[in-house]
Amino acid sequence: MLWTASQVLRKFSTSSNYYQNKLKLAIIGQSLFGQEVYSNLRKQGHKVVGVFTVPDKDGKADPLAVAAEKDGTPVFKFPRWRVKGKPIPEVVEAYKAVGAELNVMPFCSQFIPMNVIDDPKHGSIIYHPSILPLHRGASAINWTLIHGDKKAGFSVFWADDGLDTGPILLQRECAVEPNDTVDTLYNRFLFPEGIKAMVESVQLIADGKAPRIPQSEEGATYEGIQKKSNAKVNMAQPAEAIHNWIRGHDKVPGATTVIDGLTVTLYGSSMLGGNGLVLYGTDGKALLVKNLQFEDGKMISAAKYFSSGESSSVELTDDEKKIAEEIRNIWKGILSNVPAVEDTTDFFKSGAASMDVVRLVEEVKQKCAGIQLQTEDVYMATTFQDFIQMFVRRLRGEDQEEELVVDYATKEINNMTLKMPYQCFINGNFEDAENGKVYDTINPTDGSVICKVAYASVGDVDRAVAAAKEAFYEGPWGRMNPRDRGTMLFKLADLMEEHEEELATIESIDSGAVYTLALKTHVGMSIQTFRYFAGWCDKIHGKTIPINQARPNRNLTFTKREPIGVCAIIIPWNYPLMMLAWKSAACLAAGNTLVLKPAQVTPLTALKFAELSAKAGIPKGVINILPGSGGMVGQRLSDHPDIRKLGFTGSTPIGKQIMKSCALSNLKKVSLELGGKSPLIIFSDCDMDKAVRMGMSSVYFNKGENCIAAGRLFVEESIHDEYISRVVEELKKMKIGDPLDRSTDHGPQNHKAHMVKLLEYCEVGLKEGATLVYGGKQVDRPGFFMEPTVFTGVEDHMFIAKEESFGPIMVVSKFKDGDVDGVLRRANDTEYGLASGVFTRDINKAMYVSERLDAGTVFVNTYNKTDVASPFGGFKQSGFGKDLGEDALLEYLKTKAITVEY
Repeated sequence: MLWTASQVLRKFSTSSNYYQNKLKLAIIGQSLFGQEVYSNLRKQGHKVVGVFTVPDKDGKADPLAVAAEKDGTPVFKFPRWRVKGKPIPEVVEAYKAVGAELNVMPFCSQFIPMNVIDDPKHGSIIYHPSILPLHRGASAINWTLIHGDKKAGFSVFWADDGLDTGPILLQRECAVEPNDTVDTLYNRFLFPEGIKAMVESVQLIADGKAPRIPQSEEGATYEGIQKKSNAKVNMAQPAEAIHNWIRGHDKVPGATTVIDGLTVTLYGSSMLGGNGLVLYGTDGKALLVKNLQFEDGKMISAAKYFSSGESSSVELTDDEKKIAEEIRNIWKGILSNVPAVEDTTDFFKSGAASMDVVRLVEEVKQKCAGIQLQTEDVYMATTFQDFIQMFVRRLRGEDQEEELVVDYATKEINNMTLKMPYQCFINGNFEDAENGKVYDTINPTDGSVICKVAYASVGDVDRAVAAAKEAFYEGPWGRMNPRDRGTMLFKLADLMEEHEEELATIESIDSGAVYTLALKTHVGMSIQTFRYFAGWCDKIHGKTIPINQARPNRNLTFTKREPIGVCAIIIPWNYPLMMLAWKSAACLAAGNTLVLKPAQVTPLTALKFAELSAKAGIPKGVINILPGSGGMVGQRLSDHPDIRKLGFTGSTPIGKQIMKSCALSNLKKVSLELGGKSPLIIFSDCDMDKAVRMGMSSVYFNKGENCIAAGRLFVEESIHDEYISRVVEELKKMKIGDPLDRSTDHGPQNHKAHMVKLLEYCEVGLKEGATLVYGGKQVDRPGFFMEPTVFTGVEDHMFIAKEESFGPIMVVSKFKDGDVDGVLRRANDTEYGLASGVFTRDINKAMYVSERLDAGTVFVNTYNKTDVASPFGGFKQSGFGKDLGEDALLEYLKTKAITVEY
């Protein structure tokens, strides 16, 4: 919400980029790549006079169009430029009207006429993802891998009337890794370096230094578009060639083959190492395929293919056959109404009840001393054949849970050794990001690097969602007794409590939270939240409803509350663990599975939580944690068709974008907790000591990085000066310093960029005429420390009166004595409605004001008092939906009505 402030201040600064030569550009193309090229060219000072892109698809604009429209750049969305090979005159005329000096074509799927290509003063440049003249034409990245090239790269070339034959302006290359796919190659090199190269190329042209190197025809190749119809694998070739063919078609269009008469698509090929389906080439060498997709769209791990259906049967030894017959007799004794226990006999369909399950388990354990068997095992293997298969594997020790393997980043601090997972947590395992990327997470106390963390990719999101989907529909979580689910969540809360000091220390160094606050609130309330919702697991139910009877028949109508399915949760950086708990505890208690993206700058407690969830016995795939960027991971979660609910806490602009993406993808259910500018009204009849203490807490709690922080205080005129004087007096006593020091009151801001925005916010307040009474500067010490700040004389029209700082900045306005309705109008004159407060000894006045404040939470003679049992959420542009309390469960449930006639 500080972008406006940033824009105001930017007008007063001049970057050295603006002294370079600049051009008027037309951007012709599409995609996220086109968007990034466009944005970076504008940052460099070039003027984009027009963007020419593809029409909206399913009501959703291309990313390039979205960015350009937001900036006010003219956008043209032509379905085509030519008809029957001839340019469309009105389209060409519209293009020429913008007066471009250079056409920049970062990625363009349309055919552009030569009178458009040649029209600008400097002509046109195009990006192509191969080292020309190799792999001209479409699917260039695919063919780079299919041919087993040792080097990949891209070319920026001058467009001519040939097909990718124009003179070269610039080329870059990189090594091809043995197990690269189209995605990894693109994400690691072609995308980021391609953006830089396009910007560099434009500047070379502007400076008159751009070369035109003719392409050689020696070694030139041209390949066509790869489609599903011509993507079948030829198995009669060496392993590396098969591997190259598969990875060259991963993910689109996908290499196909036939296994057991079924056409399957192969993904994730590598030259052995790990689990999967091993294929052999004609040279006797082996490769590994990780995933298979069937014609109906279902995708499974290739390693599991032969462990399903008849192929999964275990061949019993003679001794095991004898034990199986003894167990058959146990079944006969329990199922006395069944003439014979066949392999296909179903325990429950034969009339068995819960007490029979206990009897079966105990009799088998008595017969086979030492066997580990639980009632849940019977529910997971209900036929005799499945039960015996499960039993034999258990007897052999084949189905024992794999021990969780965690690579830790360790740190000696706060009188303990921190052990911090740093990888993505997908399907019960910690693993590197698919593209191998990592980033630094920073300690805001001194700006040092805590450790490197996996930077999840779109492919990681897809794998995590697939794991969550399988866990929901096929795994034990969905079939688990709700009370057992609650027991697991209680156990998870217990483990969090056992590790509370470690969690609080991680939270403190990763987010800057004062340790004592992290221990009590960040971690303490997270534990309370899981315990509260664990208790709800077996209390979720529908109701019966009387309806008109269809005489002479009778009807019974009742409702069921059911989990939604796979949920996505995107959380902010101010309370990393607590925001995780507020959303995921309700989500899990309702029976859903989840994929959670922590804030990029504060991933560590979420990953530690993932480790504890596995130790608590939460089944694989139920919880998945993906650190990384919102633009990539968050956007993919918003767009993913298999996610049915998304819960988000963050800024209002991002919330709007998420809501739009969720609507356009598959109409996901959404709950949003967004920005706020919470008013706090302090009347002259208040308890002054309490109003000063709580008023300061309302602003400076958690360094002001608090969604319900009092963004604006209205103080009655007769006590205004005294109130401000007492606040400043208390601020002077406040200790700013190391958050791990138990006597510290005020720690560092969460990250450097946020601190810079807060300083800009203060500059805007000063420029608009507000009075800076205290603070307003960065503290002169290492790290990202901001002085607690007080502004008075703030008028309603000012930027700081309307926009949230999300920092330790008290914004104070006077109101006339006795003007209750007037101050209410001013307090409600905001687009936000997250929280509010009032201090007065007059209970009638307190009730009058609380009824009229337009906010989701109203505090009376207190502030920041939240509880796990009380619903939390906002009105207006502060979002909708609730965290905490029974209301939060409803966000993660769907209601089904059932009518029976009898």
